[in-house]
Amino acid sequence: MKRIIAIIRPEKLTEVKQALIDVGCVGMNVNEVKGRGRQLGIKERYRGSDYCIDLIPKTRVEIVVAKEKVDEVVKSIIDGARSGEIGDGKIFISPVEDVIRIRTGESGKEAI
Repeated sequence: MKRIIAIIRPEKLTEVKQALIDVGCVGMNVNEVKGRGRQLGIKERYRGSDYCIDLIPKTRVEIVVAKEKVDEVVKSIIDGARSGEIGDGKIFISPVEDVIRIRTGESGKEAI
């Protein structure tokens, strides 16, 4: 099993959710987060003063899937989240040792 964490633009969440549903991935956790990447924030000018918003609002989508579905899920996230502009986000993939469904006690793939 793998955990996929996608940091995306908040306005792309609806598209990403639909893309995930289309590939059969319905379980997910979503959080509003702030962060920055290579762009180091947004520099703006207001009433003659320069200022920098160095932590940009983003959305974090976290999913655990079977190892065989990783490529399909990652492609669907990319398709839903890509705008072609700086700040589209990142996807992180890491191994998951085990999953246990609290209600039934099931573990492994059956618990996803």
